[in-house]
Amino acid sequence: MITAENSCLRPIDRNGKLLCPVPDNYTLKEAGLKMGSSLGLCPGRAPTSSQLFLFFAVGSDVQPGTEMEIIVEETLSVRDCLKIMLEKSGLLGDAWHLRKMDWCYEAGEPLCDEDATLKELTICSGDTLLLIEGKLPPLGFLTVPIWWYQPQHPSGHWKSHQDRRNCTPSQGGIWRAISAQGAPGDVHAEVSLHYLGDIDISEDATLMELKSQAMTLPSFSEFVIPSPAFLRAWTVESKRPSRLLRADQQQLKEYKLGRRTEICLEPLQKEENLGPQDVLLRTQMRLPGERAYALPMNMVWDAARGWTAGSLRQRVADFYSLPVEKIEIAKYFPEKFEWLPISSWNQQITKRKKKKKQDNLQGAPYHLKDGDTIGVKNLLAEDDDDFSTVTDDIGKEKQKQLALGKRKSQEALRVQSSHVFSGAETPARPRGPEASLSIHVGSFR
Repeated sequence: MITAENSCLRPIDRNGKLLCPVPDNYTLKEAGLKMGSSLGLCPGRAPTSSQLFLFFAVGSDVQPGTEMEIIVEETLSVRDCLKIMLEKSGLLGDAWHLRKMDWCYEAGEPLCDEDATLKELTICSGDTLLLIEGKLPPLGFLTVPIWWYQPQHPSGHWKSHQDRRNCTPSQGGIWRAISAQGAPGDVHAEVSLHYLGDIDISEDATLMELKSQAMTLPSFSEFVIPSPAFLRAWTVESKRPSRLLRADQQQLKEYKLGRRTEICLEPLQKEENLGPQDVLLRTQMRLPGERAYALPMNMVWDAARGWTAGSLRQRVADFYSLPVEKIEIAKYFPEKFEWLPISSWNQQITKRKKKKKQDNLQGAPYHLKDGDTIGVKNLLAEDDDDFSTVTDDIGKEKQKQLALGKRKSQEALRVQSSHVFSGAETPARPRGPEASLSIHVGSFR
């Protein structure tokens, strides 16, 4: 039996999720309630003015509707809040820490100061905290997950012992592989990351010291690398290499890595010393008559004279020993399965006149950076404007089906929540009578 003394009102969002309870002393305006808002009458008291209503979940892969709930004092420390959440989750041990879910529903920066109160860290009612396995490193240190990045190369160089054993797990069982599927020579088959382990390292250490320490991981014995200078380091984002870390003697804190940055190491056939204006790109030649590409090749482009399409086209033409007027190039966007042709110039239309604008590939729409894939088409062998592959078609179709399924699921939740909590359809808000509107524009001459 629900009574007024042991119940609370909770708003329901359009996906059918119960939001945090509305404090009893709030007005409808303070609670953000409007005409047509859905409310659920739920058991339990609403938090007081000194309490916080929090959602929490275990791990970073949170499924909607699986979060747990808790009400705590805002003066509670992070350490005590962690203990309460572990107890409620039925978890044991002290190798856990808390992270706040960020705006894109991913694990944000960890709550490092475990003696700080939730109020001091600006934790608010309705926030979601994530219980993440792993003890936080001491102040001034980083725990860096290390991955092995093995792109496909035309030569069979740098085959590891692991590869020669047909990728059977190592004795330590530490191998966890993530890779994009694709046919041989396809851009989707390029990314292959293998988890090697975590290292704890000082923020004052250099990039070279990070590489050296990574080479001491037990799983690294699977590879034969002459020295740390034969390793290229990237940050990892969305399961792909993202930002290239260049200067070996630069301290890690100068890279502003953050406490959740993952690093992947790529083997090199020779030492390299990239300058500040050098851009490292993966180029792939289109196979004539096929919707596929040759294996990727590393190309260094000196962008000192400007990030222009003309300069890049000339570098690609020289790299493949082709006339610049006989090639077409395009940047690949793997998350969209799309290719964007790179023209030599673009036009900008203004109200006053039509003018030619010098292009800059660092800006929209290309946002060119280290590690990007550039498709190259030899017009001497193939003269059309299609850069796509069969895998792109499949990827786009899957994205379309996922989006359609998500829309159907959200619609079903909306219908279900309207039936459960309203009991009847909300009457349509009557429209008021139309009124004439006069606008007076003053003279400012």
